[in-house]
Amino acid sequence: MKIIIVLLLSAFLGQSQCARILGIFPMPGISHNILSSKLMKGLVAAGHDVTMVSAIPMKDVPEGGKYTGILLDGIVEKLQKQMSTSNIFNLSKIGILEIITRTTDTFVKVSNDTLYHPNVRKLLDSNQKFDAVILDQYYNDALKVFAHIYDCSLIILNSKGPNSCVNPLVGNEAPVSYAAHVFKGDFYKNFTFLNRVKNLFFYIAEYLLTEYYVLPKNEEIMHQAFPNSPSLHDLRTNVSLVLLNSHTSLYPALPLVPNMVEIGGYFVDPPQKLPSNLQEILDNAKDGVIYFSMGSNIKSKDMPKEKKEFIMGVLGRLKQKVLWKFEEDLPGKPKNVLIQKWFPQQDVLAHKNIKLFITHGGLLSTTETVYHGVPILALPVFGDQDGNADRAVYNGYGLKLGYNDPAFNEANFEKAINELLTNPKYRENVQLKSKLYHDRPEAPMKTATYWVDYVIRHKGAPHLRVAGVKLPWYKYYMVDVLGFIFVVVLSIVILLKMAVRKFCYRKKGKSERKVKTN
Repeated sequence: MKIIIVLLLSAFLGQSQCARILGIFPMPGISHNILSSKLMKGLVAAGHDVTMVSAIPMKDVPEGGKYTGILLDGIVEKLQKQMSTSNIFNLSKIGILEIITRTTDTFVKVSNDTLYHPNVRKLLDSNQKFDAVILDQYYNDALKVFAHIYDCSLIILNSKGPNSCVNPLVGNEAPVSYAAHVFKGDFYKNFTFLNRVKNLFFYIAEYLLTEYYVLPKNEEIMHQAFPNSPSLHDLRTNVSLVLLNSHTSLYPALPLVPNMVEIGGYFVDPPQKLPSNLQEILDNAKDGVIYFSMGSNIKSKDMPKEKKEFIMGVLGRLKQKVLWKFEEDLPGKPKNVLIQKWFPQQDVLAHKNIKLFITHGGLLSTTETVYHGVPILALPVFGDQDGNADRAVYNGYGLKLGYNDPAFNEANFEKAINELLTNPKYRENVQLKSKLYHDRPEAPMKTATYWVDYVIRHKGAPHLRVAGVKLPWYKYYMVDVLGFIFVVVLSIVILLKMAVRKFCYRKKGKSERKVKTN
């Protein structure tokens, strides 16, 4: 009888701590879906009642809580159709202004489709209640209206560390003198005057685009869908918590306000058993194995013929086995190269015989390589990949060859691979980084679930928010005070100058009259 009572009490207590959480994740990219679904799975496993609005259905829902999926069918197909008309390998040739405007236009459409999607409208008509809304931050501020509709805490999941997209939401300081903008990657401890000027330009450019392009577009679609909603400027800073997919083993140390929490690498699972064919190849590779993948969005098959040919030439001359994520047949493939449309990347990188990871430099891939302690050769194409590659180079566990850099040719590709394979410093450095990554008081997923629970328990945790979040920029940076001081000092200088002139004029007048008298 006592056992039954204990079990009933445990069940009751577990239910009393259960929160209702709504995740809004319309981003149709696979990497973003990995981040969002992993967090939602962690919250389900922690016993919460989770509803997730997403463009990609969740697989392998864990036990523990309750899960409801709301599928935004049609959004993935729209984006794929749009992407098919552009060459993703040319994105690095586009300037920051065009990148942000293009990205804004794309994801404003995604946000608009989300607001009007029939499945979302059914959810809104159901009169459900939620304790928190979680969404990722990516030029989609209109979706913050859900936290207003449900009158609950707003939690932001950000795929990077502290940056210019999320810092203004919580009033976090980002010293432009040393905090590299996400599009200005090559900045680490290279604080030359020119680099600081460029960095400042990137910050100013993004601020102006956000204020006069991104936010107005989001404001427009939000008020069309919900005419009685407050100003977006008020909604976007009503943030209780920001979960950052970063860690100081991966990013340079930067300031964080109390309601910003680093959970970098929470999406990395413990290694699982490999498929038998891969297990055999990796186990029997006496000279080791090189893993080559350009990520989920970039397809190796879409590389131009000349690049594929020189890459195959270099790989074919290596004594190592090569696993290359390649999405179609590859005529002329060297014997030491195995191609597949997909590899279990985390499990492959965990194998002791992996000697090198050739990657596009995406944040998930560069996090996984530090987690498993594998050196990288980064071939960044666009976005934050350049900055991720620069961090690997700066920290001494990788080399970088920009995909569209003229230096990316057969000779340099082979030279970089041989350097990484033969010089032990790269593996030693990444092993040190890996130790830093794993040296934490608790697993990052536990940190994430703790802080989500904390914010819900304390009704949005307003005590964690800094006052600066509500200040306009000229007050935040004391421009008005400095301007006042400047005017006062200038006025004093002018008055003193006038007084000195007047005094000198009088003295000169007296001297002249004295001379005339004599």
